[in-house]
Amino acid sequence: MSIQIIDGLGQIADDYGLFVIDQWGVLHDGETAHPGAVDAMENLRALADRTGAGIALLSNSGKRVDASYERLEALGIARRLYDFVLTSGEQVYQGLRQRGQDSANDPFYASLGSRFVGFWWDDDRGILEGCDVEEVADVDQADFILCSGTDRGALEAYRPTLARALARDLPMTCANPDRVSVQPDGSLKMCPGAVAEAYEQMGGRVRWHGKPQPQAYDVIREHFGFGPEIKGLGIGDSLQHDIQGAIDSDLDGLFIAGGIHRQDLSRPLKQQEMADLATQRGVQPTFAADLFRW
Repeated sequence: MSIQIIDGLGQIADDYGLFVIDQWGVLHDGETAHPGAVDAMENLRALADRTGAGIALLSNSGKRVDASYERLEALGIARRLYDFVLTSGEQVYQGLRQRGQDSANDPFYASLGSRFVGFWWDDDRGILEGCDVEEVADVDQADFILCSGTDRGALEAYRPTLARALARDLPMTCANPDRVSVQPDGSLKMCPGAVAEAYEQMGGRVRWHGKPQPQAYDVIREHFGFGPEIKGLGIGDSLQHDIQGAIDSDLDGLFIAGGIHRQDLSRPLKQQEMADLATQRGVQPTFAADLFRW
């Protein structure tokens, strides 16, 4: 099936009852809302109000959902424009909250110890709030690794710690599975998923959250009370995470080409180039658009 290149979401929105939208690279670049994004959300809100469709924002952010509310509001994307937010960081928080509980549904977190070594972006420790865990500096004193940021720089800076963790068979929980993210200047920055992937390739045990894991999409459907009969559309700029996650959870995928893959495709988008990129990455979106707009 060929990928349908569209000008905007308005061409196809009437066909769907659930929209799962990425944040970074689709709605904004971390500093500014992308052109047309707020207008697209306004129009989508109006459609959902008429039809009862659900609008969810699903982000591979290592922070809790409160941080998303604050950032989105600051960028002019009002809270009324969407119904629900889920971040991979929020999923880690929920897991840590149930750590050590015999009745926990998740055996990974139920079996974790209390001490960890953390990889962070900054000083934000919101995903630890109310969790009975202790951050330690020495991996030899840790029970697990919490991978939430990449403030150490290049991947090689993490390898000594990862090697010591592997020697002790420490599990890792990854709060942001993205390998890279696009910065306001168009450059790509290494994300925690690259560190977690390296650890997994070394033989380490990694618990992944966020996209493309089906669990995140299950949480969204449960929030709305939507079963598989409600046709959904996943919208994102990462073929590996956003589009693969949508496909794995039986949603159609709208690929936004102006995000992390912006250098891989010419403008205007060309059918053959889009097909070649999809084949190269092994992910076939249903639709493609240059930007998230109506």
